[in-house]
Amino acid sequence: MDQIVGEVRHAIAFLSQHLGDYGADPARIYVAGHSAGGHLTATTMSLPAVKGGIAISGIYDLEPVRLNYLNVKLGLDADEARRNSPLLHLPVMAGSLIVAYGTAELPELCRQSIDYAQAWVESGLPGHLLPIDGADHFTILEALAAPHGSLTQALVELAST
Repeated sequence: MDQIVGEVRHAIAFLSQHLGDYGADPARIYVAGHSAGGHLTATTMSLPAVKGGIAISGIYDLEPVRLNYLNVKLGLDADEARRNSPLLHLPVMAGSLIVAYGTAELPELCRQSIDYAQAWVESGLPGHLLPIDGADHFTILEALAAPHGSLTQALVELAST
């Protein structure tokens, strides 16, 4: 997990240094991800180059993952789970973060999104929780794929701030 998180953070740093070379604005880096990508989105929010993000159906506290069958593949120990749990490492300053989840997701995914968004906002960071009514872990992406979907609209609003 340390390596994956490090690679994503390194990629953001690379983009912020080189986007201008390709005619893009390095001051407008927004991140988004679903599931494991939601977790990785949250791990990049402390980077100064990241102006905002949408974390969709992510895991923000890795300890429950460490304690279940998924850890057979991940191999997390307690320290690595702690180091890579965004809930335990809220930044002092960050861009706006939208934490989205489907109301028909597994209860643990709902809980993690609600808890993370609450901790984020209570820490004085900009952002909010965005529940997608009736969506599950897979159908939630329809709200991003549809031109007028709630996640698409949230992304447009985020990028216009």
